[in-house]
Amino acid sequence: MGGSTNLPPGFHFFPSDEELVIHFLRRKAALLPCRPDIVPTLPQNHYDPWELNGKALQAGNQWYFFSQATQSRTSRNGCWNPIGADEAVSSGGSHVGLKKTLVFSIGEPFQATKTNWVMHEYHLLDGNGGTSSSGSSRKRSHKKKDHPDKVSAAYMLSHLTFSYSAFSSIIYA
Repeated sequence: MGGSTNLPPGFHFFPSDEELVIHFLRRKAALLPCRPDIVPTLPQNHYDPWELNGKALQAGNQWYFFSQATQSRTSRNGCWNPIGADEAVSSGGSHVGLKKTLVFSIGEPFQATKTNWVMHEYHLLDGNGGTSSSGSSRKRSHKKKDHPDKVSAAYMLSHLTFSYSAFSSIIYA
């Protein structure tokens, strides 16, 4: 498990959604080594987003980390709330994952204040290397390329950004 301090000079980490799901999340869920092994595994609900420096892989104003897929998105000072619709992540013409967009809010639910912290969660679809796949779901995914299978519950990959203004019109609209 590495961090930004272990990266060679000139290394830039700017993966596409497809690369995050195929080359990182799928391998992590299948318990295979990730090369390069630079994205750490963190318990998502133990940290507020501003506490991730030095813990998650940092690339500019973006942070990446794996965590166990969990229903709780609550930290000490707030929670992550979904915004917008989930997006399918495709590779080779078939859906391989889901991308969920969330915004961090400080305070108690229903009285929380939205922030400019935005997180994209990437989840594998069952049958694409996740630990909960079965033969029947594999057959179903080949028959219905346009309809996502169940989400695999093993791991998720999180990509956080702090947007100074780009998302403020979306978040506060």
